[in-house]
Order: sequence, then C-alpha cells, then structure tokens
Amino acid sequence: MGKDDKIKVEVAYALPDEQLILEVEVEPGTTVKQAILRSGVSGYFQDLDAEQSKVGIFGKLTKLDKVLKDGDRVEIYRPLIADPKEVRRQRAAAGKVMKKGAREADSQSDEK
Repeated sequence: MGKDDKIKVEVAYALPDEQLILEVEVEPGTTVKQAILRSGVSGYFQDLDAEQSKVGIFGKLTKLDKVLKDGDRVEIYRPLIADPKEVRRQRAAAGKVMKKGAREADSQSDEK
C-alpha cells in the first residue's frame, strides 16, 4: 500500500423504519470515531449522538478508538428502549396468567 492509498469502510445506522449505510474512504490508521465523523451520518439523523452510542464492527461491540481495516463496517447502535431481561419476565408472567385463565375457561365449559 502506498503512502497516499486509502481504505474503504462503511458506516451504518438504522432506525426501525429507515437505515443508512455510507461508504467512506479513509486513511489507514483511521479509528471508528474518525470514520463516523468523516461519514457525516449525524447530519442525517437529528437525535443521533454517535459519541455516546455503542458501536461495533460487523455486529461485534468495539471501542471508538479501534483502528479500522479495509472493508470494515462500523455500526452505530441505538439505545435499547426496554431491558431484554425485563421484557422476558413480563412475557413469562403474562404466559402464566394466560395459561391459568385458559384452564379455568376449559373447566367452566365442561360444567355446562
């Protein structure tokens, strides 16, 4: 690779109904943070604070100071709206109530 050669990386961010993947040419040695800033992705999404968001490369969490390689895809993750453990607890509790209610309905229909 020559001194003036650049590498190509992608910066990706997605909302539930919209996604954006920007290809960026950067110098070797560029960090995740530098690539995000160079991409201009925050100009497309008003509420995006890339420096406070979790980031990853191809689905694996990484730090903003990680040096990128040619072909890497930087992903900026949205904060979770709900704690996954709490959602599972709620689903499990709702399932138990529903099952209990279903048995009561079956026994009532047998009585008729």
